Amino acid sequence: MFLLAGLAAGCGQVITLTPTPTPMPTPTISLDVVGGTAAPTPTPAPYTPEPTPTPTVTPTPVIHTIQAGESLLAISSRYGVSVAALQEANGILDPRFLQIGQQLIIPRQEDVDEDTAATATPTPLPVAIENLHFSETTIGGLWVLGEVNNGTGTALEQVRVGISLLDESNNEIDQAQALVALDLVDPGERAPFAILFGTVPRPFDHYQVYPVSAVPAYVGGYYRDLEVRDLTTESERYASYTVTGVIQNVGPEEAVNVQVVLTAYDPMGRVVATRKVDPEHNVIPRGGETTFTAMLTPLGGPVVRVTAVAQGRRLQPTSP
Repeated sequence: MFLLAGLAAGCGQVITLTPTPTPMPTPTISLDVVGGTAAPTPTPAPYTPEPTPTPTVTPTPVIHTIQAGESLLAISSRYGVSVAALQEANGILDPRFLQIGQQLIIPRQEDVDEDTAATATPTPLPVAIENLHFSETTIGGLWVLGEVNNGTGTALEQVRVGISLLDESNNEIDQAQALVALDLVDPGERAPFAILFGTVPRPFDHYQVYPVSAVPAYVGGYYRDLEVRDLTTESERYASYTVTGVIQNVGPEEAVNVQVVLTAYDPMGRVVATRKVDPEHNVIPRGGETTFTAMLTPLGGPVVRVTAVAQGRRLQPTSP
């Protein structure tokens, strides 16, 4: 028996099997809703399409082509707009430099009215009108000469003077206007003018003189470095005076459109003659000079003093 037990032990090993555990059920978590009813699903708001934009019709601008002999004043009268509105719409700083064939935009009246409502009309700068002289012509007309004194401290251009002839009851019976002879009137400078009435209305009792316009100048287009020297005056029995002189360019650029404005005064300081003349050469290079000769016929006298002022423009760059 002991031998059989030993043989049985040597033949293998005893295997003990552990039973497989029974899986436990997975617990289920239940949620209880506390409170009211769950929030309803939001409903999208109804879509309203954007209104279809109505295109604004832009009116076709009126274009005017400048013809020979036309001025801004004539064009403004033709279309019923002001000269200032034409200059503003086309960026015109100096109307004297208009060219034949140049096209201008004619502003619409409604645009002009809007601009006028938005911007107050500028009041002309005050200038002093002095040294008036009246002289009747042999054919019944009347010359009124004088000068404007710019005491504003600002360079002025487009200076225009008006004069009204009045009767004994202070009623206006005639009026006339004229620009001063100088295109640019610097502070402290004087500029002469001459106004002609073709016929003197009767009865003419007294007068009223007043500035019509005077605006701050765009000085960039003017050439201010011109000096008059060697001014001489020779009289011929007080009936006429020959005036000569030299214009010198003392500035750094070339001066073009050069002119000389002459003014003659009587012993009372009144303006008795004025004239604008072209010198021998109206283009003066830097450092150059030119001469001028002019005849003055005074409307009174004798002449005790003659002044001369040279004016010119800068050379404008040409478009490519």
